[in-house]
Amino acid sequence: MAKVKIYISPKKDIRDPQGVAVENALKHLGFDTAENVRVGKYITMDVDGEDKEKIEEMCNKLLANTIIEDFTFEVVS
Repeated sequence: MAKVKIYISPKKDIRDPQGVAVENALKHLGFDTAENVRVGKYITMDVDGEDKEKIEEMCNKLLANTIIEDFTFEVVS
């Protein structure tokens, strides 16, 4: 079994209201250096083998909304 780490985030040109809320809260707490906060998803799973095409297919078909989100993944043995 291989461990897969999947990172999903809003596309660069897509407004991220959750990221804006987090950035505003951080600034309200005195963390003025936080800028361009983006909130996404982090998914881990164990898969049989290291078939990157299958993992990409999982992301495209279910895990990420590819209209508004980008994803990357890494396979960790």
